[in-house]
Amino acid sequence: MQENNNRNTIIFVVSAVLILIAYQFLVVDPATKRRNADMVRHKAAAVEAQKPGALPAATPGTVVVSREQAAAASARIPVATPALAGSISLRGARIDDLFLKNYRQTVEKTSPPVELLRPEGSRYAYFAEFGWTGANLPGLPTADTVWNVVEGSTLAPGQPVTLRTSNGQGLTFTRKIEVDDRFMFTVTDTVANTGAGSVTLAPYGSVQRQGIPAGLGKIHIVHEGAIGWLGDELRQVKYAKWLKDGGGPTIASTGGWTGITDKYWLAAMIPDQKERIQSQYRMTRAGETDIFEANYIGQPRVIPAGRQITETTRLFAGAKTVPVLKDYETKLGVPHFDMAVDWGNFWFITRPMFAFLDFIYRHVGNFGIAILLLTVAVKLIFFPLANKSYESLTKMKKVQPQVEELRKRLKEDPAKQQQELMALYQKEKINPLTGCLPMLVQIPVFYGLYKVLTVTIEMRHAPFFGWIQDLSARDPLTIWNLFGLLPYNPATIPVIGGFLNSDLLHLGPLALLYGMTMYLSTAMNPPQADPMQQKIFQLMPIMFTFIMAPFAVGLLIYWTWSNVLTVLQQYVIMRRFKVDNPIDQIIAKLSGNKSKAA
Repeated sequence: MQENNNRNTIIFVVSAVLILIAYQFLVVDPATKRRNADMVRHKAAAVEAQKPGALPAATPGTVVVSREQAAAASARIPVATPALAGSISLRGARIDDLFLKNYRQTVEKTSPPVELLRPEGSRYAYFAEFGWTGANLPGLPTADTVWNVVEGSTLAPGQPVTLRTSNGQGLTFTRKIEVDDRFMFTVTDTVANTGAGSVTLAPYGSVQRQGIPAGLGKIHIVHEGAIGWLGDELRQVKYAKWLKDGGGPTIASTGGWTGITDKYWLAAMIPDQKERIQSQYRMTRAGETDIFEANYIGQPRVIPAGRQITETTRLFAGAKTVPVLKDYETKLGVPHFDMAVDWGNFWFITRPMFAFLDFIYRHVGNFGIAILLLTVAVKLIFFPLANKSYESLTKMKKVQPQVEELRKRLKEDPAKQQQELMALYQKEKINPLTGCLPMLVQIPVFYGLYKVLTVTIEMRHAPFFGWIQDLSARDPLTIWNLFGLLPYNPATIPVIGGFLNSDLLHLGPLALLYGMTMYLSTAMNPPQADPMQQKIFQLMPIMFTFIMAPFAVGLLIYWTWSNVLTVLQQYVIMRRFKVDNPIDQIIAKLSGNKSKAA
């Protein structure tokens, strides 16, 4: 009996264990796997739902037509402000047709206004677009979506327009576009979800240029290409690098701005400054067209059924006028917006110099006069140093006969010659090293003014007097058109025209005047000991005349006027020390006083 009980117990235990093992393998494990799989699917679905999706592919129109034909291919809303003229395309709701009313292509009064943006389908299309993206979500507005006008007929300051479209699947998109009296558009996008389930969308903005117009990106001293303030630093990608690298990495940023810049003009997207964005400078190739794009994607938003969300983005499209950029930076909180102007690596020189020039201009009303006054201010700042230097040079010229006699006497003993020469300089309190200091201290000023004249739009088409109507351009008069007396452009002459109009031979009146003043300043210095060095110094005024000739007129005005002030300062010092100078010699020759000239 006892054995039967033990056997039954063993059988029961073994059976129970087998049943538990079978239950674990056949019931519990499959249920756990199904539950884990469901959790993974739910998690993946949640992650997928939070993905913003990809930006629409950049694809240019298949047919290149004229600008007018491209603009006429879509119904449009006119844009009319004190600063801008153009239109907004209802197909795609793009801002793609803008002219700058207050800036002309040339200094001629009949010159057409500067074109900033142009519609897709035309050559070198350039436009801005806004939208929403979502992962695996069909029916979102695209570049081909035709929007309906809900409110407004002309976009103007204080007169917004409202556009609307629906995807037919429960989503209604409303876009309100506003513009101020300068260059800032404000785009407010609203998405209403009237469907049965929630959707996830992320806002995006894009500035796109299809192809690079001739001459763009060719000026090495000026940045042209991608630009933005992203991730708390300035981002710049020149067209050549952009084309070579095919874009760049995604940049995470909170707020900031991104866009495409030319020398004087800028188109830039400005998201909400609290928005966390992913921005990229993208380059794609479609057919034979290189498409350059500065874009960003914002954070995904979940829109429950029966709810709506709103996103506000700004677009700057206009001239890079420093006070305007600073004003937007202050009032709208756009970080470091004035750095859209390419101040360069020596911004600590160029920015204060521009500020000083602009300050003078606001009081005198002429940038040419402002440059003259700037030159005087620079001379006054460095007057003590320059005066000491010119006194040293004058003393060197005064003792030049003694130096020549010493060199002849000790020709065979260079060490003794150098020793006595230093003793002579010490006796006369002459420091030969101070002679080049005035030139050295002016180099940073020269570079700063060169940069300011090149990159700031305030200098563009800024007139001086007479024939000088653009301080940022080279002298329009040359020796080949007899300084404007001949009514033709030498560049139009077949075969030799391009050579005569080249930078090498672009000798205008200001360049020649610069060469004369440089000759006088050089002639007032003591001659070099070495005959070869002396000949090189005599040739320098001629060489620099050709070098400086094609530079901006504003630079020639600065350098010539600086030379005039230098010559006057040297002349006064040389007269005080009773040292012969070339001015007195020229006056003597012209007056017939040969003894004084000799």
